[in-house]
Amino acid sequence: MGIPAFSLSSLPAGRRFRGRPSFLIRRVLAIALLLTAGVLAVRPVKAESSPSGPAVVSARDIAAGSVLSPADVRLVQVPDSLRPAGALSTLEATEGRLLAGAARSGEPITDARLVNPPANIPGSGDSGKSIVPVRLSESAVASLLHPGERVDVVTASSDGGRQVLASMAVVVTVVPDETGSGYGTAAKDGPLVLLELPADSATQVAAMSLERAVAVTLR
Repeated sequence: MGIPAFSLSSLPAGRRFRGRPSFLIRRVLAIALLLTAGVLAVRPVKAESSPSGPAVVSARDIAAGSVLSPADVRLVQVPDSLRPAGALSTLEATEGRLLAGAARSGEPITDARLVNPPANIPGSGDSGKSIVPVRLSESAVASLLHPGERVDVVTASSDGGRQVLASMAVVVTVVPDETGSGYGTAAKDGPLVLLELPADSATQVAAMSLERAVAVTLR
C-alpha cells in the first residue's frame, strides 16, 4: 500500500494557521518601532535647549530712585529669546546706581533703568530726615523745581480725588536724564526728583510710589 500524498490543504484549519499569529504580531511591532523612530527624528528641538545667559533681576520690590546695593539684585539664567535689550549680566554693574523706575521682584534690570546718583547730594544733616527719590508723573514740572524749594507730594486717591502723601518736602535735586532720549509722558519715564522728608513720611512716599503715580505741587 502506497503512502498518501501530503499537502497543507489537507490539514485541519486550526492546525494550518498554528504559529502565524505570533509572526504577524512581530511584523506589527516592527512597523510601529520604525514609525516611532521616524517621528523622533523629525521632532523639533526642545525649547529647554535654547541658548541662555546670566541676567540681573531685582531681588525684591524696589522703589523708583533707590540706590541699588548687592542685596537688591540677584543673577539668574535667562533664555536669549527672552532677554530684553540692554539687560545687565553682572551684579557689579548695578551697585551704587539709582533705579530710574520702580521694579517688581524678579524684573530684569537694563541699562536704561539706571542713572548715576548726583555727586554730593545736599541735605540738612537732621537725623530725623530722610532723602527719598520719587519719579514724577508730570515731566514738565521738573523744569520748575530747584534745590531748596518746598513742595507737597500728592497722588490719586482710590475715590478719584487727590491724596496728600507729604507736605513741605524740600527739593534736594532733580536727577538729569542720562539716557539721551528725554523724559517720556508715562509716569515710569518721568523725571526723578530727590526730596528731603521726615523719616516716617519718606517711608510712606517710597511705598506709595511702587503702586501709584506721584506728583508734586509747588508751595
